[in-house]
Amino acid sequence: MTVFDLSQMPLRDLNAALHQVPEGANDTGFTVDNPRGHHAVAVGIDRPVSVEIKGSVGYYCAGMNDGGLVTVHGSAGPGVAENMMSGTVVIEGDASQYAGATGHGGLLVIKGNAASRCGISMKGIDIVVCGNIGHMSAFMGQSGHLVVLGDAGDALGDSLYEAKLFVRGTVKSLGADCIEKDMRPEHREKLAELLERAGVTDAKPEEFRRYGSARKLYNFNIDNADAY
Repeated sequence: MTVFDLSQMPLRDLNAALHQVPEGANDTGFTVDNPRGHHAVAVGIDRPVSVEIKGSVGYYCAGMNDGGLVTVHGSAGPGVAENMMSGTVVIEGDASQYAGATGHGGLLVIKGNAASRCGISMKGIDIVVCGNIGHMSAFMGQSGHLVVLGDAGDALGDSLYEAKLFVRGTVKSLGADCIEKDMRPEHREKLAELLERAGVTDAKPEEFRRYGSARKLYNFNIDNADAY
């Protein structure tokens, strides 16, 4: 386990080290002490490393993550896990606005609350929020899943494409073209899988409602979804 103390060394050294781990290396674990709200911590990871951040971070933590496991033992500023491709990012506290924005894949778990625009323009990422989410979440969500154990703010799923939304609590309002849909067995099965992957043990799929696109807002053909 390699330890980086950001009170003693520059952030650039940490991010450079994460990008220089040799293929097939055995020592792929990193601990980050004293992050003190630094921005862009552990960005651009492109290999299966594990990063434990012992405190809160600023904006764009774990951005563009592709294969890494990043755990923040605190809260995260705007844009955590933005444009993530694969891997897992876990926030033990709260996340600020546009968490998981434009994410193409991987799993983002937020143990606390997420602010506005969570999952904006999501493109395949799976997001599980154990608390509440703010307004305009999943705006223009194209694919992937957003699971919310708490409540959702105004305009959930505004201009939604084919992302699937599951909310256990109340929804203040739905955005344009977002409607409630039936929870079929395949949706409950997928939701159970996501909850298990996120380590959630105190919620059941039967407690959630599903929301998705009415497909009436724009020209869109589901048969061509993979081409968009």
